[in-house]
Amino acid sequence: MTSKITLYSQKELIEEMKLYAKSQNTSVSKIVNEFFKNLLKTKKSSKKSYITDKLAGKLRDIDTEEQEYHKYLEEKYL
Repeated sequence: MTSKITLYSQKELIEEMKLYAKSQNTSVSKIVNEFFKNLLKTKKSSKKSYITDKLAGKLRDIDTEEQEYHKYLEEKYL
């Protein structure tokens, strides 16, 4: 379902966007819709990276020998 939205912008910018849209065989509405979709997608993916970034390096301070880790894996999986 589509709905109408009214956007206000500088007249020169609107004219340039109309020319650009025509040169791309699309409409200003489609360009604006894609922009909003990408904006929201970026916002959602940045939340994921924020969590990952927050967790990154947390185990760095734990003093663990490589042999202990191998032993742990052997006990767990063998």
